[in-house]
Amino acid sequence: MGQSKVAVLTTTPETVLDDYHRLLKLAEYESYLPKDKDTALKINISWHHWYPACSTAPWQLEGVIRSMLADGYRRELLHACHNRTVVVSAKRGEVANKHKPVVEKYGLRNIHLYEPDEEWITYKPKGEMLALPKIYPDGIRIPKRLIGENIIQLPTVKTHVFTTTTGAMKNAFGGLLHEKRHWTHSVIHETLVDLLTIQKEIHTGLFAVMDGTFAGDGPGPRCMVPHVKNTILASADQVAIDAVAAHMMGFDPMDIPYIRLAHERGLGCGEVKEIEIVGQEDVLAVNWGFRGHENTFSSRGQKLIYWGPLKPLEKLLLQTWLVHWSYLASILYHDVYWYPFVGRSRVRDAFKTPWGKLFQQY
Repeated sequence: MGQSKVAVLTTTPETVLDDYHRLLKLAEYESYLPKDKDTALKINISWHHWYPACSTAPWQLEGVIRSMLADGYRRELLHACHNRTVVVSAKRGEVANKHKPVVEKYGLRNIHLYEPDEEWITYKPKGEMLALPKIYPDGIRIPKRLIGENIIQLPTVKTHVFTTTTGAMKNAFGGLLHEKRHWTHSVIHETLVDLLTIQKEIHTGLFAVMDGTFAGDGPGPRCMVPHVKNTILASADQVAIDAVAAHMMGFDPMDIPYIRLAHERGLGCGEVKEIEIVGQEDVLAVNWGFRGHENTFSSRGQKLIYWGPLKPLEKLLLQTWLVHWSYLASILYHDVYWYPFVGRSRVRDAFKTPWGKLFQQY
């Protein structure tokens, strides 16, 4: 394997679609994604409201689709891809985040990986696993459709309450695992490494395109402070793109366990100085000064269960009927309190920016 390459560009609302095409070309995406295979565009929906930097941007999705069609990928072999989450509705989210109009504009299939509409199978990984077999002793279940497909992960640049940063590797968490994936939160870093191992086994091509036009700082993936950063990234190396994004946010990627573990296991490159960065020249000098490990009221409670004094009660609280209290608590906190009383004013401010005005045009 040659040196990992990450393409990074500065963009504007007026040029973003063309810039995405240039970005993909710089990252040599066609050499990683065979044109005769189905390609899943794994959309990130971290919330069923629009909140800047939270979920895949509509121009990110359109930029990728438009570029692929221009470069000879067949429309009938492309599809949008969503998964179920217990506290976030992908079907509401694809409307609120303007994904569905983009998918319909280009005539792509729009697939929700929900049973019974989509078949899920028990998968036996060939590579060594760090966590998943212990969490799911009856077997690791994944969507059958994803086996033998290309996949493009479509995350945004943001921080995360459990993993410091989130990006390409974390986006697979929302695609490969079923709605009981919260069982893995106490070993989330090891889980992300396991999922990358599985992706390398099942996909015919693996690529990531990350949007940092808005970037999120603070207790992500939802309750963040959005910042306009005008940045887009792409790479076939899921570890490298996450490392470069983490570096730009102001973190040492090798201090983030999921990046370091994946690097040590040869799944990609987490050392930024060993990565070939093309496009934007000053990436190594960038430091946005974002803050990690911030919490919300909701995440503090979760951490008490995953890593704190309530750890002995984890299975009782999160893997029995009692888990419904945690779903209710999350919905009440995020949707009933935080978004109306804190988030909505930040959304209004975001609408005043050029990117917010572009969003409203979709």
